[in-house]
Amino acid sequence: MTVTYEDIENAQKAQSQVIRKTSLTFSETFSEMTNSEVYLKNEFEQKTGSFKIRGAYYKIKSLSDDEKKRGVVAASAGNHSQGVAFASSLENIPCTIVMPKNASPAKISATRGYGANVILKGLTYDESWAHAQEISQTTGAIIIHAFDDPYIISGQGVIGLEILEQLPDVDEIYVPIGGGGLAAGIITAVKERRPNVRIVGVESSMFPAMKNSIESGELQTIQGGLTIADGISVKTPGKLTFDIIKNGIDEIVTVDDSDIIKTMFLLMERAKYVIEPAGAIGLAYLLSNKPAPNKKVVPILCGGNVDMYLLGQIVAKGLGNMGRMVRILVTLKDKPGALKEIVDEISSLSVNIVEVIHDRLSSVVNAGTVGVTLSLETENQEHADKLITHLTEKSIQFKLLS
Repeated sequence: MTVTYEDIENAQKAQSQVIRKTSLTFSETFSEMTNSEVYLKNEFEQKTGSFKIRGAYYKIKSLSDDEKKRGVVAASAGNHSQGVAFASSLENIPCTIVMPKNASPAKISATRGYGANVILKGLTYDESWAHAQEISQTTGAIIIHAFDDPYIISGQGVIGLEILEQLPDVDEIYVPIGGGGLAAGIITAVKERRPNVRIVGVESSMFPAMKNSIESGELQTIQGGLTIADGISVKTPGKLTFDIIKNGIDEIVTVDDSDIIKTMFLLMERAKYVIEPAGAIGLAYLLSNKPAPNKKVVPILCGGNVDMYLLGQIVAKGLGNMGRMVRILVTLKDKPGALKEIVDEISSLSVNIVEVIHDRLSSVVNAGTVGVTLSLETENQEHADKLITHLTEKSIQFKLLS
């Protein structure tokens, strides 16, 4: 079982009436930051907010009439579930999605909104996947795998064809890797026509399953760790995707959460794009490592489905990481005018006070004093450093919280 260039061409034809050809946009901002020519492949523009609809639609459309009558079942906590649900609604076939009980309520709601029967089972993807297999065995429903399927890979590979059409002289493509379906498709599509184009896979440093597998020469299962990039948190890559990637990938690299957070923040502020962690990881590697000076590079922004609670954290942490938000704790005498003295010193440097929290009652605050936590907005890290130096020189006792 393999995937050919012709398979991807067939997938492109099948997608033409339904799936959007997403834009490829030049970013002057990110080009300056990386010393490269950066073109963003905007897969978050798809109907379901992710590239996953491409493979799901092609797989489901390719089913026989008898298979369609039996319906489909899939396991996913996010983008694949929405892709399968939407594709099933287009083909008017029954669809069951098994999701972990702790999946995002927003993603559960969106999946149901596309017409799927959602079953919450287990606390991990593996537990949900096991239940999806049980449903398939009991009902005869066709399993739609998230990545290890030739139709899924072919559908995702159409992105590679689009990139070559939109930027024929591309030098390097940066592809997020979880199970490997997207990377396997991109490799098959691009290397056939442009073998000199470098394909770089990017994984979370907490889930380097494909990198470890390639380096060892055989499939590896990892324990994994905590990461915000849940969309690529895969413990074991696919067998088919591994076989394709090991023979075609030029390099696999990893990225830490801190770089992903900074990149998501920059995408929101500079490009006005809301991108999920897994979708931002390719650009995050470019920004943190600047690996391709003077090259035309394409990071694939593969999805934009971000939990709103996480988004608030990203903004706060992004500001902090860039030195644009400083939090300090000051202990003052509990008397009139004490806070004003601190505020005047802060204001003298044109620092904006975002939030003030007073604490008189907790056990860590001595009687007759008040603990004041100040959240302060600064222009950049240099401005933040200047503030800290100024407060120190004024003999103001404070603790830097972040």
